Amino acid sequence: MKNMFFVIAMAWILSCNQKEAQVVISKNENRKEVTQDNRRVEIDYSKYYKEAKQYCKANNLNQSKFILIDLGLHSGLKRFFVYDLKKNVVSKSYIVSHGCGDNRWGATSSKENVQISNEFDSHCSSIGKYVILNRGISQWGIKVNYILQGKDKTNSNARNRAIVLHSWEAVPNTEVYPEGTPEGWGCPAVSNESMKEIDELLKTNKKVLMWIIKS
Repeated sequence: MKNMFFVIAMAWILSCNQKEAQVVISKNENRKEVTQDNRRVEIDYSKYYKEAKQYCKANNLNQSKFILIDLGLHSGLKRFFVYDLKKNVVSKSYIVSHGCGDNRWGATSSKENVQISNEFDSHCSSIGKYVILNRGISQWGIKVNYILQGKDKTNSNARNRAIVLHSWEAVPNTEVYPEGTPEGWGCPAVSNESMKEIDELLKTNKKVLMWIIKS
């Protein structure tokens, strides 16, 4: 009789252990589903690449590289793309900030819906084509910036608004989605590590087209 009780008890313990193991596996599977990377919507930028290549040729701009920034993407994702016009591929991508607009500077209030404006004191980013000009000294990041000349009606005030490409310590080096990237006053700002790479690119490639869109 004692042996029978022992067998029953062992069977019950093993049964509980199996159930517990099954629960743990189920939880792990659910966690995997939650963190599965389905956050980035695949966008076909081929029409922008094609138009950029034609624009660079027609306007005597750099025909090796150009930069596309898509402010339609969540700010916690990489949305600054360096495109190789010779190889027809994206060679690098980075996190980039946008303007805070009516929101608090340094916050992430518009991480999913960027405010766009070309107006003075709007603290907004402006869409349109820019030519990246002279390398200068910045008070931010690695102390390097690049002058941006707006070429469209939507960004014609860029130089007078002091909109430049620079780095900022607050900008992360890797994707932080679903968190956002801190927002400034309208400049496309990247991380310090990113700017070191971009600076090397721009020192050897002059008159590069930067095209900011909102898909």
